[in-house]
Amino acid sequence: MIELPVIEGKNDLKKGRPKWLKVKLPTGENFRKVRDLVDTHSLHTICESGNCPNMGECWGAGTATFMILGNVCTRSCSFCAVKTGRPPEYDEEEPLRVAEAIQKMQVKHAVITSVNRDELKDRGAEIWHRTVKEIKRLSPQTTIETLIPDVKGNWEALETMISAGQEVVSHNMETVEELYRKVRPQAKYDRSLEQLKRIKEFGKRSKTGIMVGLGETKDQVLKTIDDLVEANVDILTIGQYLQPTRMHLEVADFISPGVFDEYREEGLSRGLKYVESGPLVRSSYHAERHVNV
Repeated sequence: MIELPVIEGKNDLKKGRPKWLKVKLPTGENFRKVRDLVDTHSLHTICESGNCPNMGECWGAGTATFMILGNVCTRSCSFCAVKTGRPPEYDEEEPLRVAEAIQKMQVKHAVITSVNRDELKDRGAEIWHRTVKEIKRLSPQTTIETLIPDVKGNWEALETMISAGQEVVSHNMETVEELYRKVRPQAKYDRSLEQLKRIKEFGKRSKTGIMVGLGETKDQVLKTIDDLVEANVDILTIGQYLQPTRMHLEVADFISPGVFDEYREEGLSRGLKYVESGPLVRSSYHAERHVNV
């Protein structure tokens, strides 16, 4: 077993973000093109709603992660910048609009995610299914990753969500089991693990992501990795938690790049097929690499 170094960062919080978390402001022609397409088609992206630090890099490369079923979530996770509340009725035309935007962008690999829609009996599964089908119809060469929400044990809805032809299905664990009540109060660690297990059993390439810097210990991260291996998860992303607003959970630690490297090595040595681990890594970062691992 690899011996991990002591996680440093508590003493650096007062000094602001360390240098490895600095990112450039989004600019460039490709960034503007993506912005125009998103605005023209009245689309939502998790890049904007989630205050993603990689938006400039990804949009500059002509890619974006589209968020369907609106931009208001029924959950109130303490880490997330997406608006929470009672969502309006979903848009029946959204699947086609998303597909048309992806076709115009000539996207080779598309990532689709959504807010939680707990008030819907099918958790939004029908819209999920139709969105993937429309993308495949208009852009048959485009590969797709769907980053799906917690279906609260509605396994029939899960099957509808993941049976439309997407290559990768992701569901984020977000954090270690011990921090669930604080970080994901309306979710359950074991239920999310079961969802990932069922995704793999359905025959899909399975993927999940966690954040570090929330106060977790090294042993808790390694136990989470072991749990994911037991659930036959293929791909894991690990990134630094960054507080989106003062209303959200504070950062407990800034994790150094070397520790992220060690977590990657641990994940691979314990049985994961691919681990993307780094301070600025997010669920959809370098997602195109995850199709054929």
